[in-house]
Amino acid sequence: MQITLKQLKGLLKTLEEGGATEFEYQDEKYRVRLALARGQLSGSPVVAAVPALQPASARALTEAAGAEPADPSLAFVTSPFVGTFYRAAAPDSDPFVEVGASVRAGQTLCIVEAMKLMNEIEAEFSGTILEILVENGDSVEFGQKLFKIRKT
Repeated sequence: MQITLKQLKGLLKTLEEGGATEFEYQDEKYRVRLALARGQLSGSPVVAAVPALQPASARALTEAAGAEPADPSLAFVTSPFVGTFYRAAAPDSDPFVEVGASVRAGQTLCIVEAMKLMNEIEAEFSGTILEILVENGDSVEFGQKLFKIRKT
């Protein structure tokens, strides 16, 4: 989540003008809470940004689902950058690969856009695509699994 100082000041001004003393926003990754001390309509608000917490049961399910059997023929292609995942070179182009496709080392699998640069992500080994783990246009994190491949 990115918020500029100008946006934050605008939000604080809106809170003050509306007489609100608190504002809270939460998504999958972040929780932001702004609070003005009672009776304080100007000055320094308390601002906190903390990662959102999953309930313990949801976290356990997520971890269990992410666990993979220790099969040496299975491998994952991970994102080397934080960016946006694209399956094709252009919106009207066919995807680079599909589930079930055979790939060779050096073959382009996808593009990760990072800082306005389009970075082609290539297979490091030959194999068969078992799963595509990210949807086209999704944001990806450094080290996030993109493809599950059975090595040949």
